[in-house]
Amino acid sequence: MIGQLRGRLIDKRSNQVLVDVGGVGYIVQVPLSTYAALGELHTEVTLLIHTHVREDTLSLYGFLSSREKHLFEMLLSASGVGPSLALKILSGMSVEELVPALRGSDLARLTKIPGVGRKTAERMIVELKDKLDGVTVEVERPAASSPAGIDADVVSALVNLGYEARAAENAVTEARRESSGANFEKLLRASLQTLSAPKGRAART
Repeated sequence: MIGQLRGRLIDKRSNQVLVDVGGVGYIVQVPLSTYAALGELHTEVTLLIHTHVREDTLSLYGFLSSREKHLFEMLLSASGVGPSLALKILSGMSVEELVPALRGSDLARLTKIPGVGRKTAERMIVELKDKLDGVTVEVERPAASSPAGIDADVVSALVNLGYEARAAENAVTEARRESSGANFEKLLRASLQTLSAPKGRAART
């Protein structure tokens, strides 16, 4: 099993990265928080890896923090939550938001995450609530980038996810109106929630 990768960042997208380790390129699925914190292309990165093996595939899921990897693996222990959905959950809500939502049985917040329905949220609360005792929640640090630069980065990330440029721009504008001080990660999540509405789904290319 692969537990960690250290190498050169060859390519990065909102949901996956390509890391060159000694001439071998590893495709690693990542949450938005990891994507947002990665450096420029061709710099060295170290990712904590969860290796998921099925009969016909071997998939790698990467994280910059052990807390996020731990929560990802905790989510996998919930009934009906596979690695793809667990990654969507961590992309839809940060650890600092997700842990209090689970502890407080906040169905309204959990079901705002794209792909999480009421039944899934209820199962997560019931099965994970007692396992969260050792998970600490930190205060999020404000982003240093200017709002204008963040907006452009979020639009680019949405286009990489398959949304039309105009739809992405409109979603970011709407999300920015609701949260003027949001950092990249929060603004991207808010924009995805806007695009996940029925009218937004039609805007995929």
